[in-house]
Amino acid sequence: MENLQEATKTDNLILAPRKKRWLMSPSADKAFHTLTKSLALFLFTLVIALVASMIYNSRLSLSRFGLSFVFSSTWDPVKELFGALPFVYGTLVSSITALIIAIPISLGVAIFLTEECPYKLRPIVLTLVELLAAIPSVAYGLWGIFVLVPFMRNYINPVLEKGLGFLPLFKGPSYGIGLLTSGMILAVMIVPIITAISVNSLNSVLPSQREAALALGATRWEATQIVLLNARSGIIGGIILGLGRALGETMAVTMVIGNRPEISLSLLAPSYTMASVIANEFTEATYDLYLHALIEIAILLFIITFIVQAFAQLLIRQISKGKKS
Repeated sequence: MENLQEATKTDNLILAPRKKRWLMSPSADKAFHTLTKSLALFLFTLVIALVASMIYNSRLSLSRFGLSFVFSSTWDPVKELFGALPFVYGTLVSSITALIIAIPISLGVAIFLTEECPYKLRPIVLTLVELLAAIPSVAYGLWGIFVLVPFMRNYINPVLEKGLGFLPLFKGPSYGIGLLTSGMILAVMIVPIITAISVNSLNSVLPSQREAALALGATRWEATQIVLLNARSGIIGGIILGLGRALGETMAVTMVIGNRPEISLSLLAPSYTMASVIANEFTEATYDLYLHALIEIAILLFIITFIVQAFAQLLIRQISKGKKS
């Protein structure tokens, strides 16, 4: 038995240098390059296959309606007439409303955490932010139905109608559900995303920049402005990620937006989003054209998300060039 153990130790000592030599050899480097390249090609192929599959499965709608599908506001499955404009409108308006609400809150929390928050309190606030990000969307939807919708109907909407009712944005009857309510619940959902990325971006700014600004006589607010200026590319990236989450959110929005395929200037009116109509009506698509129209809406959502991400990358690149120059 002892001889066997000694033999095993000897073999390990012999094999160990061989393994190290192989890991340092050109063959290992080539294998690593091939593996990573294959994974990247797999991801690219997966996206292409996804797009091709959606196009193929929406061919009836594409051939029948063409571009008019995007600009038509008629959605009548009984008459086999389909138009995606109300869903595009509802998606964009609710997402933009969410950004308008979420950006000031997120930046305020991020600045507080990085510039003003006491050291012992910081982990508690960060934990709360992470907890908000971990809550499932269906839980947000239930909270929206039982808490946010009655609160909007009884308190917020009447105040808006009384004070700003002369504006088209706040006209009409108040049901509690609608674009404004969906925008508010989306804002709650994207605040932790924007906040977390903004905190990381602000923390990545060199402390010497803050210290230099304060040494030159700048106030805390002026020094914070300099930090925000240097972290703006990361902050914009976080905002775009939050927008992507808002564009694709389904369950929470479906529960509070009203699910009515109409276009209204009023934020108090019910509406519909692309993700919501797919979730609500996919099981009700009893014939092929209906199903293909829903899949074409998924293609539109994919295109909008791609355009937003491409614009964000271009904007961040321009900002980075400006910082270098």
